[in-house]
Amino acid sequence: MATPLETIFISLKQAQAELATQNRACKDKALAAAAAQIDRDRAAILEANARDVEQARKNGTKESLVDRLLLNDKRIDGIIEGIEVVIRQEDPVGKVQAGWTLPNGLQIEKVTVPIGTAAIIYESRPNVTADCAALAYKAGCPILLRGSSSALESNRALVRAIKTGLTNGGGIADAVALAESGSRDEIDVILKARDYIDAVLPRGGHELIRRVVENASVPVIETGEGNCHIYVEPSADIEQAIEIILNAKLQKPGVCNAVETLLVHKDAVAALMPKLAEKLAGKAELRCDAVTRSAVLQNASFTDKLVLKDAEEEDWETEFLDYILAVKTVASCDEAIDHINRYGTKHSEAILTNDLKSAQEFRLRVDAACVYVNASTRFTDGGQFGFGAELGISTQKFHARGPMGLEALTTIKYLVTGSGQTRL
Repeated sequence: MATPLETIFISLKQAQAELATQNRACKDKALAAAAAQIDRDRAAILEANARDVEQARKNGTKESLVDRLLLNDKRIDGIIEGIEVVIRQEDPVGKVQAGWTLPNGLQIEKVTVPIGTAAIIYESRPNVTADCAALAYKAGCPILLRGSSSALESNRALVRAIKTGLTNGGGIADAVALAESGSRDEIDVILKARDYIDAVLPRGGHELIRRVVENASVPVIETGEGNCHIYVEPSADIEQAIEIILNAKLQKPGVCNAVETLLVHKDAVAALMPKLAEKLAGKAELRCDAVTRSAVLQNASFTDKLVLKDAEEEDWETEFLDYILAVKTVASCDEAIDHINRYGTKHSEAILTNDLKSAQEFRLRVDAACVYVNASTRFTDGGQFGFGAELGISTQKFHARGPMGLEALTTIKYLVTGSGQTRL
């Protein structure tokens, strides 16, 4: 007798065959109905989310991570808007990327097709449930959603709304499924389901990603944790730099594109650090090396409000996901690049400078999916990049890299048309 998860696998595979026959108009109509149903079920979704948030706080979850879990009307509006952007995008399936005719008369077309049935294993954020369901459906890929137990009530309510909406819109409800037992064992079952799952995407912290990569026999599209850096040069506009750093650290600290380490050129320390520390006093903890710590302590008017600690070696390799910023002095752009390439996670890195040579060196040599000049790392996001939603941020170098939208769930097929040719 099939287990509940095996039943889901079989249902997804059946949906894959059905979804392959759907054109853009059919898929867009179904997604529009799903978005409308999320709006109609808003109260039930918020009630379910409130139960998750209450339980998270009872469990002692830090507030920056509770914030990742939290839904409100504005965030549900954002979920709906994300689906609407996906609807407006071109269907990635069936595009002819290239075509040519061989001397023997064979006609070859290189065409995009769905990658198949996908599974995403992710943590906390319930908006990921709707984002990934919408992207996968538009790309012609059934998807198994396996969120964390901390968001189980929220995910159940969202998936219920999505499936109802798909049905109402004439779509294929079985193309979206939730693994909802809450058991950690089901992750291992998903990772070994090569007969049913064509690609698995882990989205979360270091331990989750490592577990998936090391244990999966299903092909993995690896997303990455975000130990992101901002490097400030002497030529930078200091007031602008402060605003960028505050945004990258404080706007949403519990996400993978928040800055974790600030690198400051030795000639920019005096101009930057006292002003920045004053802005961060009472808002974030600073873990400084000796040079930046000394610069901060020269201004005693706000140090009573500031949490200031000595930086340790482990701080350079830590994704805090919290109101904590590690700060290190560097002697040159070369040193900053070397530090980033040693400790970074190939996610998002930024340089704040008005020196064109430094900007070009940084862009060329920093090994990351997204490299910024004079902008916050917080823009590494599918919605911000115009994708409407994202499957995650890929830090690997094969198939997909950076924010993953519709195209990340496609592969290629060669269509060959002949007129009786045989090979000699």
